[in-house]
Amino acid sequence: MNNKKGKNNTVFYISLIISVLVVLWGIVAKTSFANFANTLLDFLTTNFGWSYLISMLVFVIFAIILAFSKYGNIKLGADDSKPEYSNASWFAMLFGAGMGIGLVFWGVAEPISHFVNPPGLEPGSVEAANFAMKSSFMHWGFHPWANYSIIGLALAYFQFRKDKPGLISSIFIPLLGEEKVNGPIGKLIDILAVFATVAGVATSLGLGTLQINSGLNYLFNVPETRLIQVGIIVVITVLFIWTAVSGIDKGIKILGDINLYLAFLLLGLVIILGPTLKIINTFTNGVGQYINDFIRDSLSINVFGDNSWLNGWRIFYWAWWIAWAPFVGTFIARISKGRTIREFIGGVILAPALASIIWFSAFGTMGVNLIDKVGLEGLSMAAKAPETALFQVFNYYPLSSILSLITVVLLSTFFITSANSATFVLGMLTSEGNLNPSNNKKILWGVVQSLLATSLLLSGGLEALQTASVAAAFPFIFVMLFAIVSLMKALREEKI
Repeated sequence: MNNKKGKNNTVFYISLIISVLVVLWGIVAKTSFANFANTLLDFLTTNFGWSYLISMLVFVIFAIILAFSKYGNIKLGADDSKPEYSNASWFAMLFGAGMGIGLVFWGVAEPISHFVNPPGLEPGSVEAANFAMKSSFMHWGFHPWANYSIIGLALAYFQFRKDKPGLISSIFIPLLGEEKVNGPIGKLIDILAVFATVAGVATSLGLGTLQINSGLNYLFNVPETRLIQVGIIVVITVLFIWTAVSGIDKGIKILGDINLYLAFLLLGLVIILGPTLKIINTFTNGVGQYINDFIRDSLSINVFGDNSWLNGWRIFYWAWWIAWAPFVGTFIARISKGRTIREFIGGVILAPALASIIWFSAFGTMGVNLIDKVGLEGLSMAAKAPETALFQVFNYYPLSSILSLITVVLLSTFFITSANSATFVLGMLTSEGNLNPSNNKKILWGVVQSLLATSLLLSGGLEALQTASVAAAFPFIFVMLFAIVSLMKALREEKI
């Protein structure tokens, strides 16, 4: 028992100290921290871009093969276990934790960015529009969700079917044995997972705050000042800690359901009020191009040409999704007991990817469609300020104030969902994998994340932390590839 307690405290204290030290560096020596983070990320994306591209494609292929294999009927839990949550609530929670706020932030801004600045194509052309939608589908479609499914599936399997602790390190018991997993190697994996989660969520808290502030400014002329932004973080923090402490069944599940209804309401209004026919045609054409070029685009990298667009967008996204995999994977695992492997893969990859593609079809078309009204220059200006792009685009459509109001509320609820899921996961990872961590741990991690976000927002170091967290998550490529090997080793021992 002492050994378990020791491990628990080790992961907790070391990850907490590392998180605080990194943030202090970001505040006290902002320039040196930003330079270091950018240099490291440039080095990794330039020299190891190929490894991000190959591994993300491997995750997609592995998930598809596993879903259709003889192992697809194996339950994540005992053979007679039943799912704890309805399909709708399950989907709402995993979708909200996985990328909800990102869709609102980038739904308009990303397609416009690719439309006005497509590599090797004429800006504002039909080809640029096609490229913009296909690239957005790529970045938010099957790849990120397959990446989440690797950690989520392996962890749910070992957690619920093999009764192992809810820790990332538990996945490696078939490869390393219990002793090594309980030793320094296992602790290192868990500490990396905690840091990736803290840094990723603190960054999102900061960026989300900026967008909420810009929305309130647009709607109610609330000034965009640091004081207002700190106020937003305080309010959001109280709400997300309260829902995390309420537990999954009450706080997180109820908020997830609200999220889903609001997101569908906003999406439905955008499809009706926007250029409806163009949105449907964008979806049809974009899906065709996305599927047709899937393998080529997954592995496309210029050998002799310029890779700046690829490094700045696709490889950065792949690195960002990998950085979020420990947190989102752990949370998805926690809510997926009783599902079959096939059901899990369909629910975690297919459904959210399709929802993301429909979302980008609607919002992206709404933005690109304004080329005739505001010209290339107007769209370029919108793309340069992604936190306000959505509100600027709504301006040109009916019921713009209502759309903007729903967006600000949705941003806030998505925001709270990601943060309370992360708080819950951090509690688990630093409590020896306890599926119901203590409220003290959840409150502590909630406060830590908010203080990190606030201090970085005030010092202007948010983007540097995002860059640092993406670079720091590089080892997770290998953690996830070995997770596949470990899961397959365990599955082969199942009596089917």
